[in-house]
Amino acid sequence: MTGALEVAAIRQRIRIPLRFADGYSATATVVSFTGLTDAQQHVAVELGQPAAAGLPLVRLHSECLTGDVFGSERCDCGPQLREAVERINKHGGYVLYLRQEGRGIGLYDKLDAYALQDRGLDTYDANLALGHRADERDYTSAAQMLHALGAKRIGLLSNNPDKGAQLARLGITIAKRIPTTLHLTGANAAYLATKARRGGHDLLSQSLERAAEPHRNAGPIAGPAHLGTEGHSLTSWSADMTGPVPG
Repeated sequence: MTGALEVAAIRQRIRIPLRFADGYSATATVVSFTGLTDAQQHVAVELGQPAAAGLPLVRLHSECLTGDVFGSERCDCGPQLREAVERINKHGGYVLYLRQEGRGIGLYDKLDAYALQDRGLDTYDANLALGHRADERDYTSAAQMLHALGAKRIGLLSNNPDKGAQLARLGITIAKRIPTTLHLTGANAAYLATKARRGGHDLLSQSLERAAEPHRNAGPIAGPAHLGTEGHSLTSWSADMTGPVPG
């Protein structure tokens, strides 16, 4: 399978100290690449000791300027990135920061999609109304990056089954898929429920649908509610990273 995948190579490795707004800090090695098929400037953020982890933990994180940088509560991207950095730093692995804003449609079109969502369309129908596919992301470059890093067998930190399916077709073995915590606010409840219902995301959808209903068309609430983490294997992942992928 990997014979058809063009080979990418590591271009540069730079150590960078990280510090988040809540005070959490970590030291990362940021890795750049040559030979990526889409010619985008994706980077891998190496955290902890991936080589010693046995099975490195990996998060494919799509760039989100509004969520990652400005803290927008219309999505859960910023909290997911913050969570991933801490969990991966403890276990050892990589955050692949992928330059594919708005599920691949770009920043300006994502903002146009927000305007359509304000008129009643959901996140997928808004993309379709703009002439895009519901999700245009392609993870070929991510697979190239993992091959270049020597991470061909991984634990995948993701709620999105499409990420694992694409990586598997590109020669990456997903030995374990671990869902992220549910980061729910009044502003993103309907968005998250739509991802669970239409996108197949593993977001504890029954609890999410009940929680989302009072907040549809509502403004932001005071702070995030981290729902449903107990009893859903979200805290025990590091004890067994060798089991089968959940069904």
